[in-house]
Amino acid sequence: MHTTTSDTAPEQRTAAPRHPVARAGRISAQGVAALVLVLLLLVVVRLPWAGDLGMHAATVERLRHGLLHPGNPLIDADTPSPYYSPWTLLLGIVAKLTGLSVFVVLRLGALAGLALLVTGVHRYVRTLTAHRAAPALALLSLLFLWGPALFSWSGFLGLNSLALTVSYPSVCALGLTFHFWAWLTRAARGPIGWGAGAGLGVLWAVILLCHQFTGVVATLGGLAMVAGARPARATLLRLGTGLLPGLLVLWLWPYYDFFALFSAGGDLEAVHRSLYRDLAGRFGYVLLGVVALGFRLRRDRRDPLALFFALGVLMVAAGGLTGHYSWGRALPAALIPAQLAAALQAVSAGRWALRRGWACVLLVALVAGAWTQAGTLGYVVRRDALPGAVAAKYREPWAGYQWIVRAGVRYGDVVMARRFPARQIPAYGPYTVAPGYPDVFLPDADRREAAMKRYFAAGTGDGERRAILRAYGARWVVGGAPAPWLHKTAVGPRGQVLYRVAP
Repeated sequence: MHTTTSDTAPEQRTAAPRHPVARAGRISAQGVAALVLVLLLLVVVRLPWAGDLGMHAATVERLRHGLLHPGNPLIDADTPSPYYSPWTLLLGIVAKLTGLSVFVVLRLGALAGLALLVTGVHRYVRTLTAHRAAPALALLSLLFLWGPALFSWSGFLGLNSLALTVSYPSVCALGLTFHFWAWLTRAARGPIGWGAGAGLGVLWAVILLCHQFTGVVATLGGLAMVAGARPARATLLRLGTGLLPGLLVLWLWPYYDFFALFSAGGDLEAVHRSLYRDLAGRFGYVLLGVVALGFRLRRDRRDPLALFFALGVLMVAAGGLTGHYSWGRALPAALIPAQLAAALQAVSAGRWALRRGWACVLLVALVAGAWTQAGTLGYVVRRDALPGAVAAKYREPWAGYQWIVRAGVRYGDVVMARRFPARQIPAYGPYTVAPGYPDVFLPDADRREAAMKRYFAAGTGDGERRAILRAYGARWVVGGAPAPWLHKTAVGPRGQVLYRVAP
């Protein structure tokens, strides 16, 4: 019979040790975590541009201009898009009501997402242990316990990755996920009402809509936490019934067909194939957490973190074996429980000397991981002010294409550009001929991509090039060869030329 009604199991409610060294360690962990958060707040001020920032800025910009029918965020076409999520819709409403620029709104979103993440980690870790140092140690492990090779990707919580994606919907989704796990863990341990089950189902759906890959991680974690909590039948029934309102939200979401994503493939798989490369270099220090999971499994065969890790490993392995490389986005389902286990092992019940020894090993791993990501300091400190070894690790963010707006390109204009510029140009309001990212809802995506490549090919004649521009209503061209009907308008970074197409 299920009898546990408190938030933490009896062995997890052990009071924090009063030993002076332990107290100093707790204060140190909390102080370092606070400094890291200050660094991330300074990163938000600068908002370094790399990766998908242009996509999310374009999405908010389209919603500002048309909340009900925004159309494709990148292409002048009336198609749905999975980037229109509850989170970007909220940001679009803020942009529309306040008149703030899209990048100011993204900074506000970054602050909110970071707050959700930090409070979510704190709430969930408190369901696993009452030790006061645990939330800070857990946050540091999530940020630094990675590997000797730098790795950044949306939905992954390394410090460098978080610095570059802090304004993305994935950070908001991760924050909501930790809150979801905390709520679900508490609900599974005791009697709950039907309303709580429905609320959990709706929150689960919101996470899936905000960032589908993080939604998969949230789902795997939720399954592990319910299995580990051993809920009573009545509780399990209410939790299971809560899936119905969640599925209803997914079905009724008006901006795109969520269930159509299950048939997506092609470019999506090719993009994610690199996730399976250099696993030891990217995630080697996480092996410390795998050892900690082994200790937890010895104490409890249904430990939720161990079950979570197993589910994550199985899904990622299945993706690699079957060629569904997008399943590699479930890697956080293996990384997060191992990282949390490594932190919790340093404050778990047992001999003080063993805890201290583990804490020393964890400290070495965290310092090594922090050194790998030391280049993140370059996002808040000028490169010439950094020590040489740190400056060498810094990766310059993208320059942006605001210069084409100053040169006369307006909202809604169509620009012919190669794939890399096409990842940034829509952030300022224009469209591009071909999308800079794979788009599963754009039926002529391949044709547009082929037209763009044909336009910039060396052997394409002027007549064919002009016909391509007319076919897609392009008024501007970035890069490429000059022509009599192209008027040079501006020159941007790295010598890129903006041409205006003659009528």
